[in-house]
Amino acid sequence: MKLIRGLYNLTRPLPASAVTIGNFDGVHRGHQLVISQLKQVAASASLPTVVIIFEPQPIEYFAPGKAPKRLSRFREKIAYLKTQQIDYLLCLHFDQKLAGQSAEEFVQKILVESLNTRHLVIGDDFHFGKNRQGNFQFLKDNSERFGFMVDETETLMVDGERVSSTRIRESINRGDFEKAAELLGRPYSLSGRVAHGQKLGRQLGYPTINIKMGDKTLIVKGIFAVNVKGIDNRVLQGVASIGTRPTVNGVDTILEVYILGFDQDVYGYSVEVEFLHKIRDEEKFDSLEELSTWIGRDTEKAIAFFKQRQMTVG
Repeated sequence: MKLIRGLYNLTRPLPASAVTIGNFDGVHRGHQLVISQLKQVAASASLPTVVIIFEPQPIEYFAPGKAPKRLSRFREKIAYLKTQQIDYLLCLHFDQKLAGQSAEEFVQKILVESLNTRHLVIGDDFHFGKNRQGNFQFLKDNSERFGFMVDETETLMVDGERVSSTRIRESINRGDFEKAAELLGRPYSLSGRVAHGQKLGRQLGYPTINIKMGDKTLIVKGIFAVNVKGIDNRVLQGVASIGTRPTVNGVDTILEVYILGFDQDVYGYSVEVEFLHKIRDEEKFDSLEELSTWIGRDTEKAIAFFKQRQMTVG
């Protein structure tokens, strides 16, 4: 997969392509079905596949205070899309210029002149262009003039409901990580590089690995039982805390994981943390001693969860 960050980095127009457009937050099973459909269309016409995404997502640009929390950060979205074996990922910076483009301009400049689109796979609820004037019907009505075919995306249903990023957020918010994993097609996870922290966990007797989450608002916050992948090809069990660490007046969002029965130097490792079960919300404690006590309780609850899970699986 070739990542193209901005149309200006597409040095010359593609000779032809099959394209889909969307936010792809979480790259869930519904998204995977769309990409599978795109690849089938592309293969039948011997075309390269192109997925177009926006950063920030349009709703984050127009209404940042009302935008839903992200399931995945940009780097995770890229990694998930890479596993789908597409040819090109075009990331367009969503700004005033792009927001002000008419639907006609968007299609002509991006889909026609830059990508030479021959097939466009798109949902009937997709809107684009200034004032959301472009939609599925607009594309269908003008497809012959634009020179490409428009295919409606398939909808994936699970338990009688459409698979969507919103539905996954709702599952995570109520602590149903099993349902979230079913809709995603994998456990919900966050990933990143292990960095040096304040070593506070070590002082309290619970050494942690630390991953900085950046400034994007994420759906998870609190204390969780997790799996950790990326260290010596093992799946390790642990207790994770994600938040701003109010007890020590933290500001940045940090993902800290105390890995059960593990105390190796893994600074610089890239790890994936899978969220399996929520233990409690993040709290501010009056002292480090009280914090240490609660970490001990959280660890006991995590161990009990893993034991129960093993019995259930076994």
